[in-house]
Amino acid sequence: MSHYKPYLEYKGTDLAWLKSVPSHWKIAQFKRLISINNGSDHKQIESDDGYPVYGSGGVFAYAKDYIHDGESVLLGRKGTIDKPLYVKGKFWTVDTMYWSKILPTANGKFCYYIATTIPFGLYSTNTALPSMTQTDLGSHVVAFPDYNEQTEITRVLDCETTRIDALIRKKSRFLELIKEKILALVMNEQINGNGKFDRLKRMTNVVSRPATIVDSDEYVALGLYNRGRGLFHKPVTLGKDMGDSSFFYVEEGDLILSGQFAWEGAVTMATEKETGCVVSHRYPVIRGKSIATEYLFALFMTNFGDFLLNESSRGAAGRNRPLNINLLLNEKIRIPSPEVQREVKRLMYLKAQADVKVKKSIALLKERRSAFITAAVTGKIDLRGEPA
Repeated sequence: MSHYKPYLEYKGTDLAWLKSVPSHWKIAQFKRLISINNGSDHKQIESDDGYPVYGSGGVFAYAKDYIHDGESVLLGRKGTIDKPLYVKGKFWTVDTMYWSKILPTANGKFCYYIATTIPFGLYSTNTALPSMTQTDLGSHVVAFPDYNEQTEITRVLDCETTRIDALIRKKSRFLELIKEKILALVMNEQINGNGKFDRLKRMTNVVSRPATIVDSDEYVALGLYNRGRGLFHKPVTLGKDMGDSSFFYVEEGDLILSGQFAWEGAVTMATEKETGCVVSHRYPVIRGKSIATEYLFALFMTNFGDFLLNESSRGAAGRNRPLNINLLLNEKIRIPSPEVQREVKRLMYLKAQADVKVKKSIALLKERRSAFITAAVTGKIDLRGEPA
């Protein structure tokens, strides 16, 4: 952003998050630009197609009626409150979302960009489920120029954010291509390979490293995301607060499966960072014996692996489908060739290395995107006359 120039004249404000603004900009409550309205339950009008129904994550259903037709900024009321959405056309919003009418003096997209800079943490309720009120959102003080300048700022913002978003997609796609290559290699070996079929229990070891929990010692327990999204480290916890579960130490190279949600793809491999962490007895841990653990991990990420995990996770209702590790290890797979196993290991290593670099690069791009938007809608940079 270094080549963008500031405005020539500024005036001070009494706002903690906005010390000064261009001298010709107005300072007023957000409700001077948008009129915020409640969403509504959609169940009575839900249909297989029709008008999009928006929640905090975007479109998740369709309805036979609409709540508004036109531009709108959608704002979270409960749960995810810090992810505003910009929409156009006919739509419905659920009762955990606010929708808005754009007032005549405002550019709808400019209002959306302003909404992304709201310091939601100053307003949200301090509860397990964060929430925002119409009053707080509407009363939030913002700065803005006239309609024409809003439109000019929006034009440049749209161009720059589109460029950054394209870079993010390109980097994300690189990781997806590596994963697709790994899964294709694994499945081709299962379908067209020459190896014999054998039970998983003959190729693996179930790992057990019991941890003796000491009340005064600190521990880091691990949890797993579903859909192959890896694992997370829980907060450091004293032994006396670990609960009644049995715990087991984890080492780099372990294949960890969620005893509750393996059927949803909650499976991953531990890295060096997880060595010394613990998992509860609800997380079976296995390692390859006559087969590369990396190959097993990749196999479980394929459709075939998903089938095996689902067949071995049986329950009576809802999401209560605990994994039966004995059933899983009794399943048969084709023994992959040493060459394929080595190639899968190489690609898995490449993916792990690329994953770190790409995620770091994407995080920096997102920071730049956010900083550029904030600078533009608070008047820190003058985008008038900038090429799109």
